[in-house]
Formats: sequence, structure tokens, C-alpha cells
Amino acid sequence: MAVSVASGSTRDDRVLPLTRGVSLAIIPFLVVAFAVLYPFPHDTGRLFAWPIKPTITPMILASVYIGGAYFFVRAATARDWHTVKGGFIPVGTFATLMGLATVWHWDKFSHSHVAFWLWAGLYFTTPFLVFWVWWANRRQDVPATSAEVLIPVGASRVIALLGALSGLTALFLFLLPGRAIAVWPWALTPLTAQVTGAIFALGIAGLGTLTDRRWSSARVLFQVAALMLALILVAGVRASGELDPSSALTWLIGVGFAVVLAAIVALYVRMSAAPFAAIDLPRPVRPLDHVERDITGLD
Repeated sequence: MAVSVASGSTRDDRVLPLTRGVSLAIIPFLVVAFAVLYPFPHDTGRLFAWPIKPTITPMILASVYIGGAYFFVRAATARDWHTVKGGFIPVGTFATLMGLATVWHWDKFSHSHVAFWLWAGLYFTTPFLVFWVWWANRRQDVPATSAEVLIPVGASRVIALLGALSGLTALFLFLLPGRAIAVWPWALTPLTAQVTGAIFALGIAGLGTLTDRRWSSARVLFQVAALMLALILVAGVRASGELDPSSALTWLIGVGFAVVLAAIVALYVRMSAAPFAAIDLPRPVRPLDHVERDITGLD
């Protein structure tokens, strides 16, 4: 079922070829970066775009990359736009901040290394591509029907609150790296503080539940978040000697991430078991002024 607008355009929730193409093009870069950073965090000076210390930072970045690769695989293969739309703005924000950090700290990078030019090429193009894809494909977006499974209001507000907190943390790290270095539970430089801020900016995806509580809209993002958090927690164990045990932030971040991961798993199980959650529901439609319904298949 499609939603036909008076202007003649049709919104059918499809994923555009442009979206699929951009998603497929980004995946290899993210997979390669993960394969370098997560297994070999001690060797970034030789293998990556710049030497990163301590090892927890490249492992966290690698966790984000493989989560991003999974997201773009799902975006490239999705049938319905609304199931992946919530990830594009956070990813575009992350890529934009990474590009800005690259320019800001240009002298810190290994300019003679091919990895740097892949890095620069990725972050000088991806922000434009990702926002372009989102802008183009959003025209296919359709509203929910009353039949769809929704995340409970209370849970959606908690998710949105966590998204807001993540966004504020991102701003703190990116705009005030000096102050962040003074309080952060592992060693940061101005560059890695801003990179960490870009990573936290991905959490703004949680704000999407304020406008769209469909479980089908959140499912993929929950999977991505769970994958990232699980790998970050493993990274924390691997690099436990680099963390300051006397810092309250060490425990706040560590325990907080573990609790959020457990909550994601619990909510995922609950929502997946909800009545009709697994049923292929018809495309949603909402009566609007100057909107004509495609009545094919409707009573």
C-alpha cells in the first residue's frame, strides 16, 4: 500500500537505490578499520591513520565501526525505510564531527600512510552522502498505523533521556576537550577527546523514540547498540589497566554501559514477544489534508 499525495508523489516506505548504494560503499571501510583496530590496538602507529593511545580508544572506535558496518548492511538490504531511518542522522553527525576533528588536528595524522587518505576520504565525503541519503529517502516515509507494536511510553522516554545525555556528553568532549581530559577515566589527548565525543554523538539516535515509537523502527538500532556496547565492555576488560579505578566516572561509564546493554536485551526480548510483533503488517497510512489513499487491498 502506498500513500499518494495530492502533488502526485507517492510515499511507499521503500529504500531508494541511492540509499542502498551509499550503504554498500561505506561498509568495506568500516570492516577494514575494525579488523585493524580491535585485534591490534597497540599497533595503530604502523597500521592506522595516526598513533592512538591508550589501547582502549582504538578498541572503542573499532566497536563503533563494526556496529556501523552492521547498520549499513541492514540499510542496504532493508525493505522498509522506516526500519533504518533512525540511524542516518546520528551517523551523519558522528561523521561530521570526525571530519572537523581531522581538520582541527591535521598535524597529528600520518599523512604518508594510505590509511590516513582513506580516513580523510571517508570523513570528507560521508557526512554529505549520509545526510543526502536521509534527505532523499525521507520523502518515502510513512506514519504508523494503530495496528503496529509500539515501544511503551515510559521506555521511550527513558531511551530519549539516555539519548539526550549522550548528546550532552558528546558536546562536552568535543567542545571542551581540555576539561574532558582532566576528568576522564582514561588518558585522552585533544584529538581523542573529540573522537570520543563523536562516538557519544551516536547516542542521539535514542531521541528518535520521541517521534516514532514503532518497534519496527527501533529494532535494528537496538541490535547495533547492543553489538557496540558488548564490544566496548570487552575492550574495557582488555584494557582494564588503563582505567583509573579511583575515578567515579570509571564505574559510572562501565556499570552504566553494562546496565544499558542488559536493558536493551530485556526490552528486545519483551518487544519481540509482543502480540503481532512478527506479523508482516500492512504499510501504515494516516488521513491527511489533501491526501488520497491508494485503496488497493483496503476495505
